[in-house]
Amino acid sequence: MTFFNNSEPLLREKQHELDFQDLQGLVRLNYQVGNLSLFSGFYTRIDQAFILWGLISSGIFVTAQFLPISWSSQAILWSVLTLVGTVGMVCLTWFWVSVEQLRWIVYGWVILMLTGLMLTDLSIFLGWGEVLMNLCPLWLGLSAIGYIYTGLGMRSRTFFLMGLVHLLGILVLPYCGVMQFLATGLIMSISLLLLAEWQWDMRPAIDSDLLTLQQKQFNQAQHQKRQNN
Repeated sequence: MTFFNNSEPLLREKQHELDFQDLQGLVRLNYQVGNLSLFSGFYTRIDQAFILWGLISSGIFVTAQFLPISWSSQAILWSVLTLVGTVGMVCLTWFWVSVEQLRWIVYGWVILMLTGLMLTDLSIFLGWGEVLMNLCPLWLGLSAIGYIYTGLGMRSRTFFLMGLVHLLGILVLPYCGVMQFLATGLIMSISLLLLAEWQWDMRPAIDSDLLTLQQKQFNQAQHQKRQNN
């Protein structure tokens, strides 16, 4: 038995036979003009957390790249957005990670984000030039750590490879010249939006004590449907 589930593709179309914990807070979107469907999709709370961080990441790094705002003002903006993203992530994912017994992953991401925020703010307000000059590698490195241990915890090749992509991004940054903030924002936000739009691999669902007997039976039925499909 291998550690990762190699029978599943890294990314595939989302499965419609969702477990009980995935259905909580599910958002369905369907935009159409007459009989022409422009967009149709659904997003679990985990997907919503990815989208939230994707928007925050792109906003932070695009601002740093293109807008003539002082570093101190940006630090305040980044701090607010990072704290909003961290609280939003915890609120959106808490039930799911509790059922899947993966709360430690959320704790780890909170520590990583707050560590990055603290180092960023200190580098700006205390004039830590070495850290200030390496904010992009710093955030890519922290994200890589988060993805890699998330991949190990969920036994997901997709998340593990996302971590390697972020590490590779650090090596590519010197070739981006003055566009390092934009490159960092693209790597981080595109990765998150891909995870939100597609189904990724992970270990089989567990028999959680947080679910009632009926909810467990529902999950078993959904699992059987997924197997049949």
